[in-house]
Amino acid sequence: MNLTALPIADAFALDALHRELAGTPFAGKVRHFPSIDSTNTLAMREAEQGQESDTVYLADEQTGGRGRGAHEWHSAAGSGLYVSILVRPRIAPADILWLSLATGLAVQAAVRDLTSLAPDIRWPNDLLLSGRKMGGILTELNAEVTRVRHAVIGIGINVHQPSFPPELASLATSLKIETSRDWSRQDLLVALLHDLDEEIQRLTTPHSLESATADIRNRLAANSTWVQGKSVIVTEADTFSGVTDGLDSRGFLRVRTAQGIRTVLSGGVREGRS
Repeated sequence: MNLTALPIADAFALDALHRELAGTPFAGKVRHFPSIDSTNTLAMREAEQGQESDTVYLADEQTGGRGRGAHEWHSAAGSGLYVSILVRPRIAPADILWLSLATGLAVQAAVRDLTSLAPDIRWPNDLLLSGRKMGGILTELNAEVTRVRHAVIGIGINVHQPSFPPELASLATSLKIETSRDWSRQDLLVALLHDLDEEIQRLTTPHSLESATADIRNRLAANSTWVQGKSVIVTEADTFSGVTDGLDSRGFLRVRTAQGIRTVLSGGVREGRS
């Protein structure tokens, strides 16, 4: 779909968007691009140049969208919500995983509020419907030893896609495929940014990190089938299988294997055999 074929009703209206974001730190800071290589790439580059915190980079199309682990993100023109948010959170670099996990909860809440669908959260950054991926999160950061200079939260959500290329058809889905109707990307973005603002405030309020991360662990346990009791296959330096056993105190996934508990630090997690 080219940009001229976009439904008029679903084109982003920036003036209305700024009004709908009133009361959040993102109001008046949304930048829209008809086409861009990657919103995350631009946000990281401009963050180095001193771009204001809470700037939102919004695109109708990404020609070089990126996912976790150097995977590409299918970013067809006008079909999805492709957005990156530049933040300078007051948390230690070692705690940045909590920002990604909190973002997953924000995406889940926004989709649920708009569509009544409740995406499953596959640790650490995938949103699934009917077992297929409908959204993903890529958080990148620039940090010193004790502080985060800046972080960029990249979010991709499949909205209008009626189908996917053959190589993705069994792996990906969209809100349109799941509900047989279209949804407003602007409404989804507004809900997402309001929910994300609440999550970041909880996580970065002084003296509340321990209680905030405990709350994230509890909500993930309640809203993700992948955190506890899921048979999985994990690909890291090696490949191993087991059953998920919750998150540790840093937010990393624990997996109970035949050899004992292993902690997943950066590996890909896929469903295993029960």
